[in-house]
Amino acid sequence: KGKCPEDGWDESTIELFLHELAIMDSNNFLGNCGVGEREGRVASGLVARRHYRLIHGIGRSGDISAVQPKAAGSSLLNKLTNSVVLDIIKLAGVRTVTNCFVVPMATGMSLTLCFLTLRHKRPKAKYIIWPRIDQKSCFKSMITAGFEPVVIENVLEGDELRTDIEAVEAKIEALGAENILCVHSTTSCFAPRVPDRLEELAVICANYDIPHIVNNAYGVQSSKCMHLIQQGARVGRIDAFVQSLDKNFMVPVGGAIIAGFNESFIQEISKMYPGKASASPSLDVLITLLSLGASGYKQLLKERKEMFFYLSSELKKLADIHNERLLDTPHNPISLAMSLKNLDENNDAAVTQLGSMLFTRQVSGARVVPCGSVQTVNNYTFKGFMSHANDYPCAYLNAASAIGIKKQDVDVFLKRLDKCLKTSRKEAKKEKSVNEISNSNTGTEQLGD
Repeated sequence: KGKCPEDGWDESTIELFLHELAIMDSNNFLGNCGVGEREGRVASGLVARRHYRLIHGIGRSGDISAVQPKAAGSSLLNKLTNSVVLDIIKLAGVRTVTNCFVVPMATGMSLTLCFLTLRHKRPKAKYIIWPRIDQKSCFKSMITAGFEPVVIENVLEGDELRTDIEAVEAKIEALGAENILCVHSTTSCFAPRVPDRLEELAVICANYDIPHIVNNAYGVQSSKCMHLIQQGARVGRIDAFVQSLDKNFMVPVGGAIIAGFNESFIQEISKMYPGKASASPSLDVLITLLSLGASGYKQLLKERKEMFFYLSSELKKLADIHNERLLDTPHNPISLAMSLKNLDENNDAAVTQLGSMLFTRQVSGARVVPCGSVQTVNNYTFKGFMSHANDYPCAYLNAASAIGIKKQDVDVFLKRLDKCLKTSRKEAKKEKSVNEISNSNTGTEQLGD
């Protein structure tokens, strides 16, 4: 039926299935006589076993989704993976999605592929409307495709940074709809930025007949992000949404899913990919979903949501102890932010020092964001880079409850964060008192002179 099995398979069943697929590829035929330049020859037995002897990759030179006659098993693997992944996207909340395919590139390059496909539909267009999110790969995806990003600054509502819908529409009017390739919006993001107002953006795109590409990097694991995409497609226009394999399905980095509601447009994107492609990302995600089953994946989504509420409540308690606060970002379902105002006021370097302390104590993934940092990316200068705004009111620390997180991860993180905050405060106070004594001595010397 091309759907994810409800209950996961055991490893021996999965391996038997993969071996059955592999023997359909010509390089594994007993009497095969290969005289071409690409015959699936592998010098190392270890490499062959690592790939279950599925060596031919996926697609053909003109279409990543096409069937290879001499690689029936690899082609079947590709078709099945795309079908199973489509089933999971529907299960996760985007019920009306019609087509998707796994592409062996991470999210940034997959977005670039979408933009390059749109280039042929809108030859006059040179701009992409982009509500600001301080993450380099999604910004570079537009530059790499040869377009000029038009950065729309977010608006501060309470602690949250939200989409400035009026600014988006005003910029479309100013530039002219025919000169705009698409609106490039974002769902999953670091707090205090929250998912874009997808419904309103989708309505604007429908009204002005402008394509809409959504960066849904790690949004599959969030029912809220998936609901936004579903609603956006229902009330307006969403042409494609792109998500990472590693972030949503716990597989190695190197693959993404491009999905959408217009089957022919998604096929156009797959045909834009030049040449054949690695089957590894497709193989990894198929093995993972067969082993989890639909019920196993749903359980992981449930546990992630539970851990988000646990992390939120425990981080709030810790913030209160240290006279800080958990920023109020109810529209962000994955990422949380805790202010570092006291640390920042005592010592400018103390905030970045906290990040180093956490990393050396084996806390990965936590982001420490100081105020006022400036960064240039591809000749575009961002003030307040990493905070998604020119002047966010305070420095802060990010932590996320992503799929696969365990209670132990949260508890150990909070324990280490508590120790680091105590140490940072002590060092900041010590440095402050040393500076005060130094300034006092300097003043005395000047009076003596």
